[in-house]
Amino acid sequence: MNRREAAPPSHGAAMEAPAPRAMDRRAARAGLERALELSRAIEALADGGDVRQALKLDAERRALLVSIRPVLEPMAPAEAALLRQVAELNDHSIGRLEHRLRATCRDLDLVSTGRRALRAYGAHRP
Repeated sequence: MNRREAAPPSHGAAMEAPAPRAMDRRAARAGLERALELSRAIEALADGGDVRQALKLDAERRALLVSIRPVLEPMAPAEAALLRQVAELNDHSIGRLEHRLRATCRDLDLVSTGRRALRAYGAHRP
């Protein structure tokens, strides 16, 4: 054995990360229920128009679903029902946000039309 092999790793050397703890099916089911709670919160935020917070919760929910997916294969009917509820709430939230976006675009269009009218008629004052 030479000195390099015997020497302890330097402070700058990469340390091995501990292996992630395996998730069991019960923990995955709890994660799926948490994803449903997050979906309900996202729906409430979408109804209120808080897009930034909804995006934060959506990222958390997405990461959670990605982490539990391998554990839930094959998926039991109860778990599939929970996932279906998450998808339905997600569809509603997206629809609500799209509706708010269209309403905002209509309002901006109206403001723009009003400004053009003001410029056109404002120059013709007696």
